Amino acid sequence: MKLLVKNTHTVFEVLKEILKEGDKVVDATTGNGNDTLNLAQLVGSSGRVYAFDIQEQALQNAKEKLELEGLERRVQWILDSHANLSIYVKQKIKAMIMNLGYLPRGDESIITKSESSIECLREALGLLEENGVISVVGYVEHPGGAEEVREVEGFLAGLDSKVYQVVKISKPNQGKSPISYFIFS
Repeated sequence: MKLLVKNTHTVFEVLKEILKEGDKVVDATTGNGNDTLNLAQLVGSSGRVYAFDIQEQALQNAKEKLELEGLERRVQWILDSHANLSIYVKQKIKAMIMNLGYLPRGDESIITKSESSIECLREALGLLEENGVISVVGYVEHPGGAEEVREVEGFLAGLDSKVYQVVKISKPNQGKSPISYFIFS
């Protein structure tokens, strides 16, 4: 089944059902820009993507990718921690995506941390529109990854079930495969 082959494909299959032209969204961990590009396409010319990363090289990689597609103007590039989301984003958002871990093909010692990831989630939940979604993909194979995923999942498990529906997708027969979480409002 194509939908569940790769976690990021699953995320965007869900987002395609929710996002529309003009929506405001957050890429909390821009990385090399693959998700930023997909979000920019989904929100259209009147939408906005807030793209966060703490590494200047990551934002540069992403900008170059979006420039090739002519979509860079749909993005506000933010060189800062996703924990500071509310400093930059003042309006309601329809969705946020966050991939925990490190920059692919980058410095593997620079990783997301549970404290900043959970703070980002708290702030995003306060900005999330009704019928919006937050996606978190957690990677457990790198040092610190399993602990971060465990702490983030603990935070998500404590969310009010009358307000949020949290869905977890894992592949128990594939070893240390990524785990996807969706928080629907």
